[in-house]
Amino acid sequence: MIAREGWGPLAVIGFACAVVHLTFGLVWAWPLWLLLIFSLQFFRDPVRQIPSTCGAVVAPAHGKVVAVEHVRDPYLDRPSVKIAIFMNVFSVHSNRMPIGGMVKGRWYHAGRFFNASLDKASEQNERNALWIESDCGQDIVVVQIAGLIARRISCSVDYGARVKTGERYGFIRFGSRVDVYLPSESKIDAKLGRWVLSGSDTIGFLRPV
Repeated sequence: MIAREGWGPLAVIGFACAVVHLTFGLVWAWPLWLLLIFSLQFFRDPVRQIPSTCGAVVAPAHGKVVAVEHVRDPYLDRPSVKIAIFMNVFSVHSNRMPIGGMVKGRWYHAGRFFNASLDKASEQNERNALWIESDCGQDIVVVQIAGLIARRISCSVDYGARVKTGERYGFIRFGSRVDVYLPSESKIDAKLGRWVLSGSDTIGFLRPV
């Protein structure tokens, strides 16, 4: 599958490939064909097998876990565990809901564009945060963060939306990251340095209230 964010760019690049190839030949068109191949892999949006275990928190992004640490949640002002997942240009850039529930809040912050793998990106880069009240009664926050060359964060849900675990909800173009803030008493499965698949790999479990 191809993410809907890629339909327009792919159509333009594909049309340019065809025109240049037919007009000037393969010698001139091959860079555009390479760009088309890269764009196809960048905008891919594969089907995921979503875990159905109650309280399971799934990875909202496909990439490398670059942080698992106890911090203070800057959005809900509480002790929490932050799990940060860095996406490079070869990752699947569609973002998925880490857990099902109700969206209770949304915050957007304009900011800088530091390398998303750096810790300061969580506080200084452009970002979009969602507060989700889960079906098991716990609150989590998931934050899309723009990276060094990312310049567009897409989020299709807002306050009051009802969401499902693993549901596709956004997209960030090029290298970027997604942070998840879990209650401090959560069971954490994420391992520093491990690669995770968005929507299908479990990164933690919420404890019922």
